[in-house]
Amino acid sequence: MKLLEGKVAIITGASRGIGSGIAKVFAQQGANVAFTYSSSAESAMALENELNALGIKAKGYQSNAADFSDAHKLVDDVIAEFGTIDILINNAGITKDNLLMRMSEEDFDKVIEINLKSVFNMTKAVQKIMLKNRKGSIINMSSVVGVKGNAGQANYAASKAGMIGFTKSIALELGSRNIRCNAIAPGFIETEMTAKLNEDVVKGWREAIPLKRGGSPEDVANVCVFLGSEMSAYVTGQVINVDGGMLT
Repeated sequence: MKLLEGKVAIITGASRGIGSGIAKVFAQQGANVAFTYSSSAESAMALENELNALGIKAKGYQSNAADFSDAHKLVDDVIAEFGTIDILINNAGITKDNLLMRMSEEDFDKVIEINLKSVFNMTKAVQKIMLKNRKGSIINMSSVVGVKGNAGQANYAASKAGMIGFTKSIALELGSRNIRCNAIAPGFIETEMTAKLNEDVVKGWREAIPLKRGGSPEDVANVCVFLGSEMSAYVTGQVINVDGGMLT
């Protein structure tokens, strides 16, 4: 039995990295997947084809979760296409790193808008169908940086910490309707983005992690499967660190 058999999931920002990894594992576990991308239409189409080949229904949507009306239109389109929504994964995010003294107002606003406002927009948009169904699982992709902070990432840390406060509040608001809301805080996850980093830097990071390796998108996806499935029916308002022991 597949853990997500027949469930419908929306994953934002899924054309690459962690989002793409989650989409693939969800499809393997039987979920139908609607995912968003911002600009990379080619990789989105490739992912859509790869997911559909697994025997589930998948569709990519070019949509900006940071735009309130875009988010609501997306949810309406997904319900029209898939019939319902069982799981929302708020994964879309960007970084614009700099020390505070060099950080522009625009770089602060943009990160908050895409990383945090998008979570408000999408959660508000799916709330209606989940309330109607009296069930649902909302999973917010935070970061260890949102838990402990990081020099040069005040904007990113603020957005990811804000996501945790939002998660706990929504868990309290929607718990009585059997809608759960949890956050995942990934540590050093190796993706296309980290592949561009200096190998010595990456090696240093790996050495500092108790499990002595970086995480994979699948490591994060497997925790999403747990939180999206009935296995976590009594888990809400939590932040699960997927960091190889980094914050232990």
